[in-house]
Amino acid sequence: MKDYITAEGLNQFMDAAFKEDVGVGDHSTLASVPANQQGKASLLIKENGIIAGLTLAERIFNHYDSNLEVNLLMKDGDAVSYGDIGLTVSGSAQSILTTERLVLNCMQRMSGIATKTHHFNQLIQHTEARLLDTRKTTPNFRMLEKWAVAIGGGQNHRYALYDMIMLKDNHIDFAGGIAEAIHATKAYLKDNKLDLKVEIETRNLKEVKTVLEIGGVDIIMLDNMSPQEMKEAVGLIDKQYTTEASGGINESSIVAVAESGVDFISVGALTHQVQSLDISLKAVRYHPQTAD
Repeated sequence: MKDYITAEGLNQFMDAAFKEDVGVGDHSTLASVPANQQGKASLLIKENGIIAGLTLAERIFNHYDSNLEVNLLMKDGDAVSYGDIGLTVSGSAQSILTTERLVLNCMQRMSGIATKTHHFNQLIQHTEARLLDTRKTTPNFRMLEKWAVAIGGGQNHRYALYDMIMLKDNHIDFAGGIAEAIHATKAYLKDNKLDLKVEIETRNLKEVKTVLEIGGVDIIMLDNMSPQEMKEAVGLIDKQYTTEASGGINESSIVAVAESGVDFISVGALTHQVQSLDISLKAVRYHPQTAD
């Protein structure tokens, strides 16, 4: 499990999500289902893709009701097809019903992200380029979206603003230029005794040459350049720095970008332009006293 996925973080997420969805009580369930009703439900996959969020689903069920018995029938990252069963959950029917929507909301979106990430990875597997996510995530859902990218075979870029320096076009413009931004950054890191990687965005070959003259960075981003420009930039950089392609890269352009020779390709669409995978939870057995 990734370093950013912590028990504390997951508990905070689940507590907030249940507060948002359940509030003072799931009145539909409390009104219609007896408190002693036992049941069993199956997670039904209704679309081909890559499954993600099974481990999280087990945590959600047990966070709400530790007596629920969850049986995972697949692993996160497995390829799934219509009709597959991802897990079963048995125990209090009230608990199953109340947790159902949170489990599905998380799993549907995470599986959609993992599926898209896997697809993009397949497109560039003939190259050495590696796929990265971005900070273009849903507020308060970043941990799970980045987790889904990793499950789908992608790599996580910086998690947040605090774990890396990324000097983008607006930083450079407000700082007064590339040289000013780099020099100010180096001074800041020294003054604050910070050891952070520094990435800088370049928009054309002239800016790439300027960064090469100044130095002081770890990664050079090639932003919104054509594949041919990227290829020229990679040649200029000549492995002195890690390279990252960025800027509106999609399914139709990613192959040409990867073939330019860049080390990494960051794709915001992995998390902000994704269709959720169709998954549902269906009751399969019920009895007033026992699920067996």
